[in-house]
Amino acid sequence: MKNGLVIKNTGSWYTVLTDEGTVIDSKIKGNFRLKDIRSTNPVAVGDRVVITPNKEGMAFISEILDRRNYIVRKSPNLSKQSHIIAANVDQVFLIVTVNYPETSTTFIDRFLASAEAYRVPVVIVFNKTDILSEEEKHYQKMMAELYKTIGYECMEISAYMFAERPSVENLLKDKITLFSGNSGVGKSTLLNQLIPGLKLKTAEISEAHNTGMHTTTFSEMLHLPFGGWAIDTPGIKGFGTFDMEPEEICGYFKEIFYFSKDCRFNNCTHTHEPGCAVRKAVEECYISRSRYNSYLSMLEDKDEGKYREAF
Repeated sequence: MKNGLVIKNTGSWYTVLTDEGTVIDSKIKGNFRLKDIRSTNPVAVGDRVVITPNKEGMAFISEILDRRNYIVRKSPNLSKQSHIIAANVDQVFLIVTVNYPETSTTFIDRFLASAEAYRVPVVIVFNKTDILSEEEKHYQKMMAELYKTIGYECMEISAYMFAERPSVENLLKDKITLFSGNSGVGKSTLLNQLIPGLKLKTAEISEAHNTGMHTTTFSEMLHLPFGGWAIDTPGIKGFGTFDMEPEEICGYFKEIFYFSKDCRFNNCTHTHEPGCAVRKAVEECYISRSRYNSYLSMLEDKDEGKYREAF
């Protein structure tokens, strides 16, 4: 038996980097199930595992070691199950674009709420700054200011030109970072810039729908030449939050939680109750309308019990 790190997941096979430095293709034992987690992928990239090699030079994964954290979303096809995007990460680079394609604030807020739930720091990386109009650049600055005010680190970059390389490398150095975001926001372009010779496939944006095309089809950990790991994942179309109770959701929006302490009722849902400090803060522009709407959409999810792909 050996311990190792799952560095690639193709859906049926897992590539494990053992603590001795060898790479072994591995499979899950037939009866292997994670306790208490209903997941479409019981083993995720970033997991520390125990494997049993066989004579053919392959191995079976027999155990997952305790996770520090993980990022999870609702499975797009099976609403009662989760899909674990990655495990044991130090931070997330959430790559977003205000256009080409447009990342919705609802998507950003749902992702941030899930990261808060599992205590994973997020850096919001606004990409494609070089191709934005002056009006779009102004909107991007306003969005970055909003999220900075809430307490998130934000960067505005052009992965294509990449003048920001030193500050990006500084944030990534010696950390395990999950790269995530919608399809087409430039994750592959950014990783190709950071890792010479990587040559990940990139695709043009679909002009008809201003949406990205999937170019990454599996998850993989990539070693960064200056130290650390980047986890490359397929682009996400929507982000359904998984297994959150309505009363918990408020706690995953930092500024809503801050004002909620002044509500008249301690079980206030911030939707209709009298003496609600959160709705007052929205009216007085202390909480942004877009963030409040994202909070309401997550409450709605819970009511309807279904995955809403538009987000």
